[in-house]
Amino acid sequence: MIRLVTYSTKPRGGVVHALALAEALDAEGADVELWALAPEGTGFFRETSVRTRLVPVERRADEDVEARILRYADVLADALRDAGPARVHHAEDCLSARSLLRLRAEGVVPAIVRTVHHVDDFPSPVLMECQRASIEDVDLRVCVSGWWAERLREDFGVEAAVIPNGVDAERFAGCPLGRAEAGARMGWGARPVVLAVGGVEPRKGARALLAAFAEAREAIGPRALLVIAGGATLFDYAEYRAAWRADAARFGLVVHEGPDPSPAADVAVIGPVADPEMPALYRAADVLAFPSTREGFGLVVLEALAAGLPAVVSDLPVLREHLADGRDCLMVPVDDVPALAAALVRAVTDEGLRRALVAGGTRTVAGFSWASAARAHLDLYARAHALA
Repeated sequence: MIRLVTYSTKPRGGVVHALALAEALDAEGADVELWALAPEGTGFFRETSVRTRLVPVERRADEDVEARILRYADVLADALRDAGPARVHHAEDCLSARSLLRLRAEGVVPAIVRTVHHVDDFPSPVLMECQRASIEDVDLRVCVSGWWAERLREDFGVEAAVIPNGVDAERFAGCPLGRAEAGARMGWGARPVVLAVGGVEPRKGARALLAAFAEAREAIGPRALLVIAGGATLFDYAEYRAAWRADAARFGLVVHEGPDPSPAADVAVIGPVADPEMPALYRAADVLAFPSTREGFGLVVLEALAAGLPAVVSDLPVLREHLADGRDCLMVPVDDVPALAAALVRAVTDEGLRRALVAGGTRTVAGFSWASAARAHLDLYARAHALA
């Protein structure tokens, strides 16, 4: 049995990876079990045919993030202790790795595989140590990009296999809705839309995007709308979100919270979108803005490209591994507001450029599949089994 373990059921990168990988492994004939912490007993953000085990955990409003993560790891370890043997234990994040490391110390878990999507610069020594142990003390590591594998080698002195993400290209390309129909379904109709996926948080470059949109919105088109989807993380970015809101007020932008933005809104923070609606969300936009300061792979960009949506992205090493400026996206320097604003305008208004980017994106996406990722993981798991 292959036991995949993740810290959440929400649509965050590691959870999306865990679900897609588990399903692809299952399709390859592997015996897979997917475990996840489920605050307040909530299920996964989408349905899956893979066998799942959800571990309920209480969310405490007055608990700081350090205490929460340590308690969550203990709850997960206690549940996994009685799960029975598995050939492979695979952690998708530092929290689940902490749980498995505790069980390995007890002799319950023989070996641990850990996916390192990216490395964070936590302000907390406790969280930095949790992250360090999840990278250095596990048995095998896998990164979704070569750049992060090199960072692990240089910064932690450990080796990692590189297995890129896949993308379900047919799902996103096969949305039957046109732009007008999709816009109507999402509640903004034909208004020009800049879409960002990931919520209002520092790593997603939300403040730079807001400033760029304020600068570009008149050139983008009449009643242009910035839509920010997603969110839901263990961390509290209240201070950052307050600064973002102060920026919006300073720019004279009206912010709408929730779905179905009002006609008066300039910015709509719509929160998590139901997974079946994601293809329609991409189809209902005119450009994807992905101004992240740090990423593990950038799966959202491949989903957008598969849906035929041009993308403007940060010029990050991990994105340059599979994207190229002018071929399948427009790349701009991190936090360069004028460059981001200009690229958004070009991506929306230059029809020739749009056609070229869409065609290039289709070719790029064709090189990534979850089936290939699953087969590469099975080879890695054979090494993990030999270590056990």
